[in-house]
Amino acid sequence: MRNTRYWGRQNDKLVASVLLVWALSSCTETKTKNIPAPTPVVNQEARDYDQYTEKVWSDEFDGFFLDESNWVYEQGGGGWGNQELQNYTNSTSNAYVSGGNLVIQARKEQSGSNAYTSARLITKGKKTFQFGRIDVRAKIPKGKGVWPAIWMLGADIDQNNWPKCGEIDIMELRGSKPKELISTMHYATSTGAHGYEGDTKVLPVDLSTDFHIYSVVRSENMTRFYLDGNPQPYYTYNNSTSASPYPFNNGFFLILNVAVGGHFDGNPDGSATFPQQMQVDYVRYYQYK
Repeated sequence: MRNTRYWGRQNDKLVASVLLVWALSSCTETKTKNIPAPTPVVNQEARDYDQYTEKVWSDEFDGFFLDESNWVYEQGGGGWGNQELQNYTNSTSNAYVSGGNLVIQARKEQSGSNAYTSARLITKGKKTFQFGRIDVRAKIPKGKGVWPAIWMLGADIDQNNWPKCGEIDIMELRGSKPKELISTMHYATSTGAHGYEGDTKVLPVDLSTDFHIYSVVRSENMTRFYLDGNPQPYYTYNNSTSASPYPFNNGFFLILNVAVGGHFDGNPDGSATFPQQMQVDYVRYYQYK
């Protein structure tokens, strides 16, 4: 005689097993869906300068107005930690597009407690750069106390204050020394102190007399600096044990500005006439295939 109680219990077990397998597979599927895909890292390998041929982003400044989908006006005075004398504004007297160039203009005019005005434009929140090559073609000003700069800060600066976020100075110029191209890497040491390494390239030409292409190539654990498309870097920074933690594999945003006065070149002494302009023909970001 068939044992209906046994087969009933077996059927109950079979149903329970099926339900358990279904439940577990459903949980696994749900969890898998919630796991974010890893962010791909491209161009981390170091390549030669001329192998970066794929232009993936640029601003050519060909319109009539600054493209605010690319740039933010960073405003204010207060010396910016260097006892500078300018107040950065969003005025078209200090930053405007003309003749295919972005013009950043430092003016001698009172603005609050500041004796000068200028502009500081950043790509923060608009465009972040990691590995690849950035070219900036620009004509820079000179004169005692004039301080043009093309540089970068770590995009995580709001979470990791300077210098922990890292700073890459692609081009800085002491206005009193227009033949000296300065490139510097700033970082935090293991104790949190400010550390830096860099190079000052003394040139046979006055950089303010013409446009030049200032380039940085960033790859994993290496940053290289170039001038005017010369395929040989004039300065290379490798993964230094001095930087702890090492910030230079992270995303960075770009900054263009002209400061006046402060620690870097001292204050204007009357030898520089104002306004002073930095003209930027383009900013281009390349990667290799």
